[in-house]
Amino acid sequence: MESNGNILAIDIGGSHIKCTILNPEGEAQINYRKLVTPGQATPGNVIDTIRQLTNDLPGYEKISVGFPGYIRNGIVFTAPNLGNGYWGKIDLGQQLSNALRKPVRLVNDADQLGLGVVSGKGLEMAVTLGTGVGTATLIDGYLLPHLELAHHPIRKNVDYDQYVGEQTMKKIGKKKWNKRMTRLLAVWKIVFNYDRLYLGGGNVEHISFPLDANIHKFTNQDGIKGGARLWQLEDKYHITTNYPQ
Repeated sequence: MESNGNILAIDIGGSHIKCTILNPEGEAQINYRKLVTPGQATPGNVIDTIRQLTNDLPGYEKISVGFPGYIRNGIVFTAPNLGNGYWGKIDLGQQLSNALRKPVRLVNDADQLGLGVVSGKGLEMAVTLGTGVGTATLIDGYLLPHLELAHHPIRKNVDYDQYVGEQTMKKIGKKKWNKRMTRLLAVWKIVFNYDRLYLGGGNVEHISFPLDANIHKFTNQDGIKGGARLWQLEDKYHITTNYPQ
């Protein structure tokens, strides 16, 4: 397969690392692939897993990466669901570009997924419910500066990740977890007054209560298409591009 501007879109998660090849319009060119995220998720082990996942892929010209933490200028500052001790100020964008020999754009994973699912009209939010809680906010299809809302307290000394993250759901059960999600959605509705909210991630399937008409579920396969949209954003939107060195 010729590359023809194709994009390798990678989603790094707390449980799995996933990828596909997209054409410039965001249409998948191969079946979705995934491998288990290393138990000891050091930068080196994560990069080795990505090498294994992508070593026999057809042609692509550039790479989009969604990462579960705070990213600035291609540098990882936090990675709460991979182990913060490994990830302080790690230039992952540059390391991946060097490893795979292609230009890389690295953003928060919820930001990349959000780019793939929003309508592009008005104020929109994308929230992922997985190992932790990822959030992205967009206005007319453009990313706003990323905020780690998952680490904002929902009650004393308890943040969103601790309140409705995967480990908590397993501990308290789905019925109580759904009650907590109802409360969270009510908070977000008042605080953000969004036009549309998109819910994704592996645990969204466990929501058992009716959602408002402007709340929509999405899959990671839908969201990973944001890897193409990421390369359509002009440099003025402060998306760093790392090139092989």
